[in-house]
Amino acid sequence: MTDMKPEEMSHPPMDQLLGMEYCIDSNPSWGGAIGLGFQHFILCLGTAVMIPTLLVPLMGGNAHDKAKVVQTVLLVTGINTMLQTLFGTRLPTVIGGSYAFVIPVVSIISDPSLMQIADDHTRFRMTMRAIQGALIISSCIQIILGYSQLWGICSSLIIDWQVIFCSFIILALGPLIIHSGFSIEEVGITFRKRQYADTIINGFFSPLGMVPVVALAGLGLFERGFPVVKALTSAISLLSHHHIGTCVEIGLPMLVLFVALSQYLKHVQLRHFPILERFSVLISIALVWVYAHILTVSGAYKHSSQLTQLNCRTDRANLITTAPWFGIPYPLQWGPPTFSADHSFGMMAAVLVSLIESTGAFKAAARLASATPPPPFVLSRGIGWQGIGLLFNGLFGAVSGSTVSVENVGLLGSTRIGSRRVIQISAGFMIFFSILGRFGALFASIPFTLFAAIYCVLFGYVGAVGLSFMQFTNMNSMRNLFIIGISLFLGISIPEYFFRFTVSYQHGPAHTRAGWFNDLINTIFSSPPTVGFIISVVLDNTLEMKNRAKDRGMPWWARFRTFRGDSRNEEFYNLPFNLNRFFPPS
Repeated sequence: MTDMKPEEMSHPPMDQLLGMEYCIDSNPSWGGAIGLGFQHFILCLGTAVMIPTLLVPLMGGNAHDKAKVVQTVLLVTGINTMLQTLFGTRLPTVIGGSYAFVIPVVSIISDPSLMQIADDHTRFRMTMRAIQGALIISSCIQIILGYSQLWGICSSLIIDWQVIFCSFIILALGPLIIHSGFSIEEVGITFRKRQYADTIINGFFSPLGMVPVVALAGLGLFERGFPVVKALTSAISLLSHHHIGTCVEIGLPMLVLFVALSQYLKHVQLRHFPILERFSVLISIALVWVYAHILTVSGAYKHSSQLTQLNCRTDRANLITTAPWFGIPYPLQWGPPTFSADHSFGMMAAVLVSLIESTGAFKAAARLASATPPPPFVLSRGIGWQGIGLLFNGLFGAVSGSTVSVENVGLLGSTRIGSRRVIQISAGFMIFFSILGRFGALFASIPFTLFAAIYCVLFGYVGAVGLSFMQFTNMNSMRNLFIIGISLFLGISIPEYFFRFTVSYQHGPAHTRAGWFNDLINTIFSSPPTVGFIISVVLDNTLEMKNRAKDRGMPWWARFRTFRGDSRNEEFYNLPFNLNRFFPPS
């Protein structure tokens, strides 16, 4: 038996995925694009309905208030998605609701000054206005970091850690040095001449450091998949109720059917069109929804618990009967926002988490759209528009902030369609059905368990994309193995600890008299991508840095650190309507 050559045993790294049928700037037929856009709209309903379902009752709102908030969330999601795909990163991403904002929102709901309001409807409106004020103030963080290009600068920052360390030593020991008879200049020159002080130039973000961030953007959402959790009372713990385990009789068939259609039967074609692969989400939801409705009308859940009925029955959403036939959500519809420094500081933590999660999701979306990694200028532009979107969330009263929808990013991989036009069409559906409330409520009544089954696959896609960045690094390096291993493990373990602590004690591990500090700590360390980001970036930029640029994947990364570093960037990320003349990339 002859020995295999190295090139025959491995797969060379690839900038773009080649398995996609349509990339970011290529489009399917109009009929196919409309169907795919509607599929993305259906998928985003899971989060658009779930967050108001959790928070509005705690605020004192009734079923009519919840339906109105769902309409508002859909409208704002459509507007933000359209703006992001036109003027932001231009990646095919849906900008939907974010669970990162649940902790500070619950903190606002629990404010004693609001809890003492006797009338539920009045309390709901006053709480909503307080949330709006906090969102408006905190949106400034993303707007500033984006349009000042600070976030993009961080992603391509050149750091000479030896200069920083030398400066720190001189500042810390300056008086002692001078007292010993040496000059600061002599010590600095001597330090720079030492062999351990050779200049090491590195990027702040690297492919190695981004692996846990992107991977945990998908894998960190495992609680919304299959786990079975008993009935709990707090709003945060309710987030784990909507998964397959709470209604396995419809969740498991949904998962099996979706995998069968999208993977095993994907080559089945109708008039040379792979209909089962392209529309596996729509077909699966339609079939299992009918099956769930049969179980509902037959009385299968008549004696089940309230939690089971909420997740399994098709008539418990209370949206169709309460939503208006026609209505346009408008800014300040709940009244003028109220502003509080305590509420705003707490909300800023969620904005930072949303910033990091969106960065990871943007990287994943670029890969699944068969595009190059977004350059720092484009990433900053996208974060700036996401800040504008967050401002819209506050003005309209969408009860929480926004971030990149991870499930819709995963759907790009499942359908192998990364077209920007498809996402823009889905944004049109969101705006349309937010105005025709009764029709939108019909689709919004899909049981949450069906979405949880789909999440098992789509979140896995995003997690796998994050792991694919390892191909650009040296995974035979013990240093790299350590960084990725500990970042992934702690990125899951620490947020799980915060979650279990909150479930057991009805408050987070940070429980001081300063509510904003509690929200800051509990929000940041409850986010797997954020924890993984902190650990991986710190270790990657401090541990054994000498001559490690190639191991970290920096030679591959260098081409995408400027807009004109790769000729494909202009094709993928140029602004429409020739706007680059007025906003040239820097």
